Amino acid sequence: MSIVAPEAAAAATAADRLRITEIFLSLQGEARDAGWPTVFVRLTGCPLRCGYCDTAYAFHGGEWRDIDAIVAEVATHGVRHVCVTGGEPLAQKRCLALLRRLCDAGCIVSLETSGAVDVSGVDPRVSRVVDVKTPGSGEVARNLWDNLALLTAHDQVKFVLCDRADFDWACAVVAEHRLHERCDVLFSPSAAQLPATQLADWIVAEKPPVRFQVQLHKLLWNDEPGR
Repeated sequence: MSIVAPEAAAAATAADRLRITEIFLSLQGEARDAGWPTVFVRLTGCPLRCGYCDTAYAFHGGEWRDIDAIVAEVATHGVRHVCVTGGEPLAQKRCLALLRRLCDAGCIVSLETSGAVDVSGVDPRVSRVVDVKTPGSGEVARNLWDNLALLTAHDQVKFVLCDRADFDWACAVVAEHRLHERCDVLFSPSAAQLPATQLADWIVAEKPPVRFQVQLHKLLWNDEPGR
């Protein structure tokens, strides 16, 4: 009979846990899978403090959950699309194990992550939605530019824009890194700072190789937590 020391058992248990803010079923509000019924797994914690952040409630608190329990709860909702988000989900290293487990369970998995954390270890079955931080976010210095070279057609890159300066900056980044040749490129307005119609007009006038998007969940539920 094999005997496991208590401290080893505790370490193994800790290695299978993540701090979770919430798990809920809603409609995907943005990116390529917008409109699909989706289970959101929101991890707790984020090293960034973007000026327009709408999930500051996920910076702290949360509940430690076993990865087995997380995957089991996702399955109870009966849909295949799963979005792992935050906060910044990759700030918890065991997020990589959760992503693998969800893919192994047959889920269609997307990861919403800032441009500030290395995405190279993410399971290739996952669609990485990388949010490049603009000057208007207040966190542009945190971008990890090496991430952009890792993106493939399975991935997506998003820019949340606060003003015309952000728009011009983002267009220059797209052109410099030829992001439109790698993956879908999404431009979103910061809801409190840039009218959606203004951004739409700029895209029509300037014709950058990007897709305009707004957040469906804000239109439907005014960004109510858990929706």
